[in-house]
Amino acid sequence: MAPITALVLGAGGRGSVYGDYALAHPQNIEVVAVAEPAPDRMARMATAHDIPPSHQFATWEDALKHGRIADVIINCTMDRMHIDSTLAALEAGYDVLLEKPMSPVLHENVRLVQVAEDKGRLLQICHVLRYSPFFEAVRAVVQSGKLGRVVSIDHRENLVYWHMAHSYVRGNWRSEAEAGPMILAKCCHDFDILYWILRTPVAYLSSFGALTHFRPENAPEGAPQYCLDGCPAADDCKYYAPRLYASDMNGMPWNAVELKPSVEARLEAIKRGPYGRCVYHCDNDVVDHQSVNMELTDGTTVSLLMQGQGNEEGRTMRYDGTRATLYGRFVAGRYQLTIRYHRTGEEEDVPIIAKDASGHGGGDFGIMHSFYNALRGTPDDSVTTARESLESHLLAFAAEEARLEYTTIHMDEYRARVDAEARQIYAR
Repeated sequence: MAPITALVLGAGGRGSVYGDYALAHPQNIEVVAVAEPAPDRMARMATAHDIPPSHQFATWEDALKHGRIADVIINCTMDRMHIDSTLAALEAGYDVLLEKPMSPVLHENVRLVQVAEDKGRLLQICHVLRYSPFFEAVRAVVQSGKLGRVVSIDHRENLVYWHMAHSYVRGNWRSEAEAGPMILAKCCHDFDILYWILRTPVAYLSSFGALTHFRPENAPEGAPQYCLDGCPAADDCKYYAPRLYASDMNGMPWNAVELKPSVEARLEAIKRGPYGRCVYHCDNDVVDHQSVNMELTDGTTVSLLMQGQGNEEGRTMRYDGTRATLYGRFVAGRYQLTIRYHRTGEEEDVPIIAKDASGHGGGDFGIMHSFYNALRGTPDDSVTTARESLESHLLAFAAEEARLEYTTIHMDEYRARVDAEARQIYAR
């Protein structure tokens, strides 16, 4: 069979990653068109995939004006663009792979599900952790019964300090008005993976959190607006921009600052660019730590903690069952999963068998392979359709409501309320 052809909307970090899958598996997917407003990112993808000028577009609107120029769309636009670009793609007859979150606006998520189902199109969401061998192993252990009946879970999303500052203080996800609440932008992955593993709905939910550290009153005395304007705390500040970004490395986080891999180019970019700002003098308003407590319909309790002062990037977890406890560390290059049996004290290390070296522990290529299989009519049992992914988004929005209102959310009532509100909004 000929490969499935794809139009990529957004050639930044995520678009490039999914494009890399096409380069590694050209028999499956071929990128034939791209829409990207940044010329350097456009050129990078066009060169990598040999895309002719006639199939290079500055905006997703321009690309969709030309009718069906590919079989599918891979939508990696910024979060606020997801609703309009995806609805237009579905209307044009495209199946869509959509980067998470679906939308930072609550009711738009419901709308995307409704339209995809009404149109009979595949709308798959990039919940890539389902395709990481690590979380596949966690799921297999839990569902095997080795732990007995799982009664309590502790799941932590630990952001290394520089990632918190890069993405959620200086970067594109710093503002709720632009990108939605942080518990959605960062942790819809975590809500999704917990639901996928446990397969039991949440009955009640509460949440606490705040923007505690990255505030003007915590700035060192005399700290200027930009790091390169003579900061007196430069030697001691772990967020000092030249130390983080003055590199000729290729990849995250340096490419977000300046795509050209040169120390000089990146120093120039941070002089007055967003990534050169003092982290205590930014226009950020999303939380820098948040906890969510959940009770499932079967009585299992789950705690989810997201925090941005980690010494390393990764997720850690503990599943306590009536027979054994499962400890996990999902930290790049150091994946570890251990079962400790209660009665005997025996320890069993669970092997993690890598599929490939793609990001998110192999999940980035895994979601692309899942999308390809679904398009070919052989979906796997972990396929993240929009309907399947909606639950994680509803939990994130419910957590934010609970945090802001200091209340406990009854999820059945919340789901019904949101569905009714969405139908009322879009019936107008």
